[in-house]
Amino acid sequence: MQSDNAFERWMAGLEARHLAELRFPEVARALRALSSAYVERRSKLAQGSALDGAGKRAAFALFYGPLHYLIVRHIAQSLPGLKTRPAPGTIVDLGCGTGVAGAACAAACDPVDLIVGVDTHPWALTETAATYREFGLKGRIEKGDLSSTRRLDAPRARSSSGRSLFVAAFALNELPPASRDAAMQRLCVRADAGDAVLIVEPLAGFVAPWWPRWQREVERSGGLADEWRFRADLPAIVAKLDHAAGLDHRELTARSLFIA
Repeated sequence: MQSDNAFERWMAGLEARHLAELRFPEVARALRALSSAYVERRSKLAQGSALDGAGKRAAFALFYGPLHYLIVRHIAQSLPGLKTRPAPGTIVDLGCGTGVAGAACAAACDPVDLIVGVDTHPWALTETAATYREFGLKGRIEKGDLSSTRRLDAPRARSSSGRSLFVAAFALNELPPASRDAAMQRLCVRADAGDAVLIVEPLAGFVAPWWPRWQREVERSGGLADEWRFRADLPAIVAKLDHAAGLDHRELTARSLFIA
């Protein structure tokens, strides 16, 4: 299981990379623009607007990356069905962003043979590879769309458990409805085949108006739907950016669907 030292090492690497050529006020300004995009201009997210420019990429990596890691790690460590079942041989992180959801799940599942990060954005995949290295994880990156990646159709990996954990964290909400439904249907098929599926999204209802429908489907098949609110000690740079951008993440929140 990952130690706090691994998390601190990862955070140090993030700061070194993303503050090498940008000043803190520039990143804080980019974070304000990025936060506004998530709330007011969501239709452009599927076009990759959240990662336009070095400032937004730095804000995404330095701020949302650690927040998402802390949220997914808390969920993965709290779900009894994930902790008590055999550790997955492979974790597949769909729409991986900077790779934090896969790394966070690896903190709760020990041992894990391989983590595969799938994303369409070249910068995100490069950042994911760095995340896996700094956490000391054996990882692989693959360019692909969350809703159509062959990973959702591949046979079980030859691993210690023969099972996989498919994670989609803060990613499905950015897909068009048809693509999202297709991805959810394929994920449910993976669960029927014996793999585990963890979906995490923001708690705000406007982000995922489609949630109730899929919550009913998951609960009907014996899965779990949960809402999460908890306090966490934020890394210093995250707390500083939070304050500078006029945000408030003293309490972290999310909702999840878990099918095993």
